[in-house]
Amino acid sequence: MIAKPLGMLLNFLYGLIGNYGITIIAFTIIVKLILLPLTIQQLKSTKQMSELQPKLKELQEKYKNDKEKLNAKTVELYQQYKVNPVGGCLPLLIQMPIIFGLFAVLREPIKYITDPNFVQAVNEAFLWIPNLSQPDLIILPVLAGITTYFSMNSASTGAAQNQTMKTMNMVFPVMILWWGRSFPAGLTLYWVVSNIFQMVQQYLLPKAGTVGTPKEESN
Repeated sequence: MIAKPLGMLLNFLYGLIGNYGITIIAFTIIVKLILLPLTIQQLKSTKQMSELQPKLKELQEKYKNDKEKLNAKTVELYQQYKVNPVGGCLPLLIQMPIIFGLFAVLREPIKYITDPNFVQAVNEAFLWIPNLSQPDLIILPVLAGITTYFSMNSASTGAAQNQTMKTMNMVFPVMILWWGRSFPAGLTLYWVVSNIFQMVQQYLLPKAGTVGTPKEESN
């Protein structure tokens, strides 16, 4: 249901641009712009929760022997700072099927695009890549790993990170680098462009996740 419309968009853009590599770049940017409101909401919720972590830890330490009181004070803290603890879940749930659809289309575009003129497009060369339907073994996977590392770290700048998050920020880029050596180059190109878009977005929207003013202070 999702991959087919995305395939139609990809085919439409290729008809306008005539170059599959540039089409993937334009396609990625358009989809990211469509998802931008959801991404901002998710970013805002994540940063707000990160900023409240010190206060939450104080409550956990203060009421560690009284779980009922801890739960009540935690809810009160969220209300005081106007933070929804599950506010980032809905945008993420909406985005996930779209992301899976993107991967499906760019991994096997011919499966979702029936236009015979598009069959040759996926085999086009782009820059140093001789065939976008085949993996690029070095440059694109390395770029995917590097941009993944910086995009993940830019998303958590200024936020408290636990050890698990720090480990993921190191391990996941290596996994992406490895996977990028087996993915079609067109899909890896999408991943690189998507990461760069996210980094630019993080730079331009630094205050998107600022925690709210406590209610009692706003009066």
